[in-house]
Amino acid sequence: MRIVLVGPPGAGKGTQAAFLAANLAIPHISTGDLFRANISQGTELGKQAKAYMDAGNLVPDEVTIGMAKDRMEAPDAENGFLLDGFPRNVVQAEALDEVLKADGVKLDAVLDLEVPEDEVVKRIAGRRICRNDSAHVFHVAYNAPKQDGVCDKCGGELYQRGDDTEDTVRKRLEVYHSETEPIIDYYRAQGLVITISALGKVDEVTTKAMDALRREAA
Repeated sequence: MRIVLVGPPGAGKGTQAAFLAANLAIPHISTGDLFRANISQGTELGKQAKAYMDAGNLVPDEVTIGMAKDRMEAPDAENGFLLDGFPRNVVQAEALDEVLKADGVKLDAVLDLEVPEDEVVKRIAGRRICRNDSAHVFHVAYNAPKQDGVCDKCGGELYQRGDDTEDTVRKRLEVYHSETEPIIDYYRAQGLVITISALGKVDEVTTKAMDALRREAA
């Protein structure tokens, strides 16, 4: 299957993408991974992206599209892929359609993870990260440490990242609504959108998503 995963910040896209890709035996292709791989490998696109990023500028659509095109044409993506973070806007969605059309394939589904805005803010603004190890993540409501501000695993100080504050989260949501959310209508016009609630435990959301994708493929 060829799937695009969309949803607001805090919807759990990265977590769900990893589980869904494993269940479907297709590669999980995220924008972040594309940038890191191209930059570390020193590809021409990676050099272009790094130059923009080092200057504090957004990477142009054509560079992101080029990276995604190269990755989707890799041997492990021959039978499908799951895109996470791409396309990010309608221009990228239109370019993706052209790339797939040139390869004689098309998308099978666009999975839209729906989460109420207040829940997004609660999920992200409540996160606390250990200064000693960023893999140690807690949440003031859902996974609180035994001692406030102290990591259960190593005793390190827990802190809130600057981009996890409520004001920053709401600004990120505004960007999502203005730039990324329109691709849902774009794909809905093609009959590709499957919307599921991303509320609940991780495995429950994965099950809902897999059931919906199976129904779509049937």
